[in-house]
Amino acid sequence: MEPTSPISPLTPFPPELPDECRSRAPEFYGFVAWTSTTIVFVLYLLWALLPDQYIIWLGVEWYPSREWALLLPAYSIVLVLLTYFVYFSIAIARTPAFSELSTLIGEQSSENHIPHLPDLNANPYFKHADPDAIPELYDVPIGLVNRVVYGPHRSPNVKRENSSNRDNCQASTETQ
Repeated sequence: MEPTSPISPLTPFPPELPDECRSRAPEFYGFVAWTSTTIVFVLYLLWALLPDQYIIWLGVEWYPSREWALLLPAYSIVLVLLTYFVYFSIAIARTPAFSELSTLIGEQSSENHIPHLPDLNANPYFKHADPDAIPELYDVPIGLVNRVVYGPHRSPNVKRENSSNRDNCQASTETQ
């Protein structure tokens, strides 16, 4: 038998154990679980739907009130919905607020690894430009991400040079 490989599509991966080594207990447990749930469901339906005369004729002297035939499924559904609600509430309660720093920086990072850039043109990554250097892993600060994505911070009162040039071009095309 050839060794198995994830590259070869003809051999199983991970390899199957030989028949003499595998336990057949899960098959038996599954069969017992399926059979017992089917029997319990049939008994539940008989209890819920048969008239009292037939149940007494079968030899059953005491059984729960018929209202439980509706209450048990209703309580089960409420319990499942309550479980979903509780897990959702716990997730919401444990979510940090948008104003907290933990939403931007992971738990494994520390303040020592976050570069502080006073100059907009400074590049802290030049020290890692050596071909043999392996850069240290840390979270990229949100300010640096914003500068890369949106450019340097500008005051809202200062007009951009490009927008003034664009306005001049539009004004000259309108006058022609």
